[in-house]
Amino acid sequence: MKTKLTTLIVALFLMTGITTLNAQISEECITTGSIFTESAKVKNWDAAKPAFEKLRNNCPNWSLALYQYGERLIKADLKKATGAEKTAIAQDLIAFLKQREQYFPAKTPKGENAADQAQILFDNKIGTTKSQFDAFDAAWKMDKASIKSPKSIYTYFKLAVELNKNNQYDLQDIFDLYDDVQNKMNEESTKLSGKLQPLLDKEEAGQKLSAKEAKRKKGYGTNLRAFGVFAGSVDSTLGQLADCPNLIQLYNKDFNAKQNDIDWIRKAAGRMAGKDCTDDPLFVQLVEQLHKLEPSAKSAQYLGILEDKRGNSAAAESYFQQAIDLELDPKEKAKSYYRLAEKSRKKGSYGKARGLYNKALAEDPSMGRCYLKIAAMYASSANNCGDSVFDKRAVYWLAASTAERAGRVSPSLAKTANGTAASYRGKAPDKSMIFTNNKGGQTIKIGCWIGSSVRVPSL
Repeated sequence: MKTKLTTLIVALFLMTGITTLNAQISEECITTGSIFTESAKVKNWDAAKPAFEKLRNNCPNWSLALYQYGERLIKADLKKATGAEKTAIAQDLIAFLKQREQYFPAKTPKGENAADQAQILFDNKIGTTKSQFDAFDAAWKMDKASIKSPKSIYTYFKLAVELNKNNQYDLQDIFDLYDDVQNKMNEESTKLSGKLQPLLDKEEAGQKLSAKEAKRKKGYGTNLRAFGVFAGSVDSTLGQLADCPNLIQLYNKDFNAKQNDIDWIRKAAGRMAGKDCTDDPLFVQLVEQLHKLEPSAKSAQYLGILEDKRGNSAAAESYFQQAIDLELDPKEKAKSYYRLAEKSRKKGSYGKARGLYNKALAEDPSMGRCYLKIAAMYASSANNCGDSVFDKRAVYWLAASTAERAGRVSPSLAKTANGTAASYRGKAPDKSMIFTNNKGGQTIKIGCWIGSSVRVPSL
């Protein structure tokens, strides 16, 4: 009877998703595991610790839950510790993460786990800059795909820059790593945006999100903001290393030897364009060589930049359109549309600019800055789009709601978007004006280039 009961308990663990490597888990391990999880679920780490130590030493293959909750327990201890004790706990956490991979390899992403260990070394100042970098580098080369933490990706790059300052890492390697890191940041952000967008669309359609959907939406938004912050940190960390004088010196030195290396030419031209080093003759050489070796969306884009610099607007726009037509990557295509939209906006062609911003959004729905630009055009046109003072000021409601959309599709812009929207609403008709004009709840059509409508808040 006792054996049947043990077998039944093990089966229940498996059915509820608590997996084991070995079905022959002792009854004592199962009982200890139950005590551990009961305390760990409510974060009563002191009560959970005796059972945790027993499981760790005697039942390391009991359940993945041992490592999921155990990592949190050790991190709670680490947070409270100082000095030598903190170092010892950090090293113990690394050993524990290695133990997880030993007993649950199929459920432990190798790159992510190794990067987590490297992050512990960095956060707790264990080892040299070189040894910390080597730990991240090994994780990156072993399994880059599973590394999802923007903090870890940023730390990896930051350590490379520190090594460069000490002449332990070549400048060209820094640039290559920068490209790799930014591509990874963009890739993960795109995945998150793809998961977030259907939830935003559902809300936009007036449908209520379920509790699970709301939780996922919040998580995706938080992670997107983190990627935005750390991607910016990568750029600022690169700092003066990627300024025009350094780039020009580096690429001039290598141009003759590398002029037929399409990958090198492509990256050099892209980096100089990204840093706006387009006035130097070297950029012209790079772009012309790139277009000769590999006519592409990028080379057309750079030729457009050159023509724009020369004041040839028509030729520039033609090249930018070629870049759009040749581009396969939606995000890059969106950037090209955005660039054209900016040119039209600066010329005062607001209707054309809005159309181009919307094309950019069609390619990359997370490009919230497009909504901010459209909102700004609405706001600047308020005095010209309406037959009465009330109708003109009503344009600010449209500007506010458009600005808010920027924060919804691009959480990293939420603070700016909400602040901008609040500023616009402050210029819209107040309650007194709505009452005096008897407009509450009405829909106002906005003319001129805007060609839209806005609903007046009900009193």
